Amino acid sequence: MSKSILMVVTNHTTITDDHKTGLWLEEFAVPYNVFKEQGYDVKVTSINGGEVPLDPNSIEDRAEWKQAEEELKNTAKLSENDTENFNGIFLPGGHGTMFDFPDNKTLQTVLQHFVENNKVISAVCHGPAGLVNATYADGTPIVQGKNVSTFTDEEEIEMQLDQHMPFMLETKLRDKGANIERGEKWTDFSIADGNLVTGQNPQSSKSTAEKMVQALQYMTNS
Repeated sequence: MSKSILMVVTNHTTITDDHKTGLWLEEFAVPYNVFKEQGYDVKVTSINGGEVPLDPNSIEDRAEWKQAEEELKNTAKLSENDTENFNGIFLPGGHGTMFDFPDNKTLQTVLQHFVENNKVISAVCHGPAGLVNATYADGTPIVQGKNVSTFTDEEEIEMQLDQHMPFMLETKLRDKGANIERGEKWTDFSIADGNLVTGQNPQSSKSTAEKMVQALQYMTNS
C-alpha cells in the first residue's frame, strides 16, 4: 500500500454573528508538513468541499505553511470512497469542527471503515469532535475505553466560548466512554492508544502528527 494520509477539515464559518471561525491553521499546516516530510501522500478533503475557511485568529504569515494553505483553496468533498487507499486519517481542529463534524454521516462512515480495518485515526484539539458519534459496526463508540486527549473544558471556558458551543467536547467524549488524558492548559500534550492518536490543543499539533507517523510505521512493520 502506498504511504497516504487522508485529512478532513471543517467548512463551518461562524460561532455567532460577530465571531467567525473555521479551521485552525496551525493544526492543519504543521501536521501536513510533518506528513509530507515523512514521505506521505496527503489528500485534503472537507465536509462540503471547496475553499476552506480559516479561523481569523489562527492566520499567521509563515512561509513554511504556504504549500499547506494552497491545499485549502479548493478541497474535494469528503466521500465514502475516501477509504481504500489510505493508511490513516487526520482531523485538525478549529471551532468549526464542533458544528459540522459530529453529525456528518459521511465522516462517520469513513471513520467506521478506518477503525474496523485497524487503520490509524488521529485528531487534535477540536478535531475529536469528529469522533463523538463515530462507532464500530456494532454501535460501540470508537473512543470507548480508549485514552484520548482533546481540547479541555477548562480551555474552552477560558476562551469564553463554552456558552456558544453545541456541547463541551471533553465532557462529551467522557460520556462516550473515553478516558481523558490531559496536560497543563495551552501546553503540548498528545497521546497514542494503539491506532488512535489524539492531541489537546494547537500547541500539540506537531507531537500529535509525529505520534501518528509512529503508529503508521508500527502498523506497516508489524
